[in-house]
Amino acid sequence: MHKLALLFLLLLSPTLQAAEMAKETLPPVVVYGPDPCLSCMEWVYHLMENGFTASFKSTQNMPALKRQLGVPPELESVLTAKIGRYFIEGHVPAEDIKLLLKEQPKARGLAVPGLPLGAPGYEGDYIGCEAGCTILTPGSSEREVQREMFMTLLVKPDGKTAVYARH
Repeated sequence: MHKLALLFLLLLSPTLQAAEMAKETLPPVVVYGPDPCLSCMEWVYHLMENGFTASFKSTQNMPALKRQLGVPPELESVLTAKIGRYFIEGHVPAEDIKLLLKEQPKARGLAVPGLPLGAPGYEGDYIGCEAGCTILTPGSSEREVQREMFMTLLVKPDGKTAVYARH
């Protein structure tokens, strides 16, 4: 039995080491948002669960920050983040950010405009959801989680966008 456990650990060890090394190579993320913003904090937790080191800074003048980072007004959401040379606008999935960092395209950043239901940190499957992300089925007291399809957009240097991922 001990030999089997030892063999399992030896086989798992390279996977764990690779995961730890990948975590170490991800640059830190600074997330800016209004205070309080529960969905912003949920998105920070989403990033941390996916290997990022993330911190939250309460910011009163979000429009000025977004202008400074080059976020086009039509793509704005509640939160804005900075990672390396890129901005991240809205509830962008961690896997999209990892792909951006791997590919290193010439771009300003990524955006998920608005607050689509079901985006990371805005799943809304808990009673305290800020925007009523769950609904009651007519004639029933059962809660039904609602999800929206959404796209992550790549914001090019000229401010134009291209679909980067569909969710």
